[in-house]
Amino acid sequence: MLDIHAVAVVLSVYVVGVVIPGPNFVAVAHKAASTNTADALAMVAGIVVVNLFWATCSILGVGIVFATFPWIALAVKVAGAAYLIWFGGRLIVKAGSTSAARVDEGGPTVWQSFRAGIATNIANPKSMAFFAAVFAAAAPAHVNPPTFLAMLATVAAVSSSWYALVAVFFATPRVAARYRHWKKGIDRVCGSVIVALGIRQLVR
Repeated sequence: MLDIHAVAVVLSVYVVGVVIPGPNFVAVAHKAASTNTADALAMVAGIVVVNLFWATCSILGVGIVFATFPWIALAVKVAGAAYLIWFGGRLIVKAGSTSAARVDEGGPTVWQSFRAGIATNIANPKSMAFFAAVFAAAAPAHVNPPTFLAMLATVAAVSSSWYALVAVFFATPRVAARYRHWKKGIDRVCGSVIVALGIRQLVR
């Protein structure tokens, strides 16, 4: 039988967790403003896939795994921090580069954007910490298959809706035009924030 209360608790916790800006938000906003809606939504799809993966691990007890094998948690932490530092540094270095126009066709870059979404979220310390601690605490210790699927559907619906909204907003012509105008400064700020998150992840 579906545990409505458990799903509602997960929904309330996850909505708060997903809307707090982090590397995923920065990556989607940057992708939408600098390319096009199709690429941004492809990145969103990659992020959602990883969220479903983390949610599954969380419900099945990833927190216990990390506690039992701390070296796994350390390896994930270091790899994620390294990727964030690389990603942020790349944004800073390429901040001065200019392109003639936004890419208006999805083309082959859609698959690349999807993979970038996966990489960004896999390396996202905010996602790992949230699902390993907060989400795991909200989910019951043992759930039946209908409740398990309902929780995953909740994660998919909330994350898809939120990040798609971010993508569509930042891909609008007015917002994208402002981004292009202030591209150098925005990219450097976004890159610095992501690098700072990576460094913070290493030293914590």
